[in-house]
Amino acid sequence: MFIVKYRKIFFTISIITIALSFFAMVTKGFNAGIDFKGGSIIEVSYLPATATSNVSGADRRWQAGDKRPDVETLTKALNAAGFEGARIQMAGESDVIVKTRALSETDRQKLTSTIAIKGLVMEEKKFSSIGPTIGAELHTKAWYAIILVILGIVLFIAYAFRHVSEPISSWKYGMITTATLLHDIIVPAGVFVWLGKEVDTLFVVALLSIMGVSVHDTIVVFDRIRENLKLKISNDFATTVGTSLRQTFTRSINTSVTVMIVLATLFFFGPESTKDFSLILWIGIFIGTYSSVFIASPLLVVLEKRQSR
Repeated sequence: MFIVKYRKIFFTISIITIALSFFAMVTKGFNAGIDFKGGSIIEVSYLPATATSNVSGADRRWQAGDKRPDVETLTKALNAAGFEGARIQMAGESDVIVKTRALSETDRQKLTSTIAIKGLVMEEKKFSSIGPTIGAELHTKAWYAIILVILGIVLFIAYAFRHVSEPISSWKYGMITTATLLHDIIVPAGVFVWLGKEVDTLFVVALLSIMGVSVHDTIVVFDRIRENLKLKISNDFATTVGTSLRQTFTRSINTSVTVMIVLATLFFFGPESTKDFSLILWIGIFIGTYSSVFIASPLLVVLEKRQSR
């Protein structure tokens, strides 16, 4: 199949994307959210102004029928009040979420009064704070989760393919799976850094989900290779891999495209709070499908050729 024949092209594409991702991580760094660095989150809801509201001057835009102020206006108000760097996120039709540094009770009241707009009734729905110690602990646990998941997947694949020893040892299937999993989380993470998106616990959940989907596609292809090796459809390992890819190609693409359509729908029509989550999942599933089809199996061919020299 052409995937095996032109594997160097696909390897080059992956190397370039990984290099760009690392470059972004080194030069820009992760935009850690409150979950990891600590801070406060306050969610408020704005009720529409009434027709009789006394609204004038700079607040004239929020007259009857309007539901909440825009991000730009709230940002200016918060910066002027000393809450520089606060992140504002719209939620639903009338809610606003403000993420900022850890707040004392006095600062909390000051922030609430700052975002209160004349002519609108504002209701505080939720307030929570995460200390820097807890944030650091969550950061450490997130890394542990990713490492343990990768280790568990590798051990499972090595065990599942333990009877496949020719021409590639079972542990090499696990090694290649590790490489593709790292590929599948590094590239989406790099894209998120380039976009300046906030990294929080949902980001970690998305990476873990990406690994699950990616390894599923990889195992499907590897399992077909294992079956074809048992059937001895060819004496040439590269031919066997190419045939296995051709047999599973349509299934892998259709499955991923279906999920990506759902995620795209969620991104464009879902609530604001799920946009970043659906975006990184979309990117991750795209990259994971690419690596499962165009990287993982061709790497088996590379290892087999080096082993046979």
